[in-house]
Amino acid sequence: MERQIQFSIFLVNKPGVLSQIFRELARAKVNITNIAMMDSTEHGVLRLVVENPVAARPVFSRLNIPVSETDVLAVDLPNRPGAAADLCERLAGAHINIGYMYCTAGAPGGKTTVVLKVPDIKKATKVLENGGKVPRRDMKIKLRRPAITNNRR
Repeated sequence: MERQIQFSIFLVNKPGVLSQIFRELARAKVNITNIAMMDSTEHGVLRLVVENPVAARPVFSRLNIPVSETDVLAVDLPNRPGAAADLCERLAGAHINIGYMYCTAGAPGGKTTVVLKVPDIKKATKVLENGGKVPRRDMKIKLRRPAITNNRR
């Protein structure tokens, strides 16, 4: 499990744009480890995690395409039914929202790598390392007083 840099690239929705990006990354010897593509009528959003973000940045700059960087959490899971459910339940139990996620379908050794966008990577890492339990110093307890209502009329 580790923090990774994800590139979100905003693409014009037309033939050849995606292949040009992949070709230029290949020329720069940048290996893609995770990928997700979403589209709308006007544009697509390509999300990439690469082995060498430093080498990828000049490629995007040369191509003059809009790109943003986001820290994400990459987690290796066993490639089996229920592994993603276990991960999501552990984070939900610690009140950590998952903005989005995507993963490899399968990798060598029977593993899959899940990429998660979470609001607090440090907290999520601690929760996952501690078997789903929130470290005590990170727990925030909120006490609510019951609402007092008067239903008499």
